Amino acid sequence: MNPVQASIEQALTEQFSPAYLRVVNESHMHSVPPNSETHFKVTLVSQALEGKRQVQRHQLVYGALTEQLKGPVHALALHTFSPDEWVAEQNVPDSPHCLGGGKR
Repeated sequence: MNPVQASIEQALTEQFSPAYLRVVNESHMHSVPPNSETHFKVTLVSQALEGKRQVQRHQLVYGALTEQLKGPVHALALHTFSPDEWVAEQNVPDSPHCLGGGKR
């Protein structure tokens, strides 16, 4: 695993004690150099998200990843669920393909 991805997983695990956590490096889908760690898709299931709106959940995640967002991380696709929502949903959409840079 790459260092940025590992630091994201560690920070979210410490902050949320997730029932489920998946961090996917999607940088290869964007106009960045090979082996970059700039674009990530995060699926987070935690009791700490119960009763919170999506905006509040995303703000909590951004707060937990302050250091990563200052540096290498350019974009996060966040999919956040309470445990009950995850049991009912378990559907995380595919990320769209990048249209930026030289890939247009």
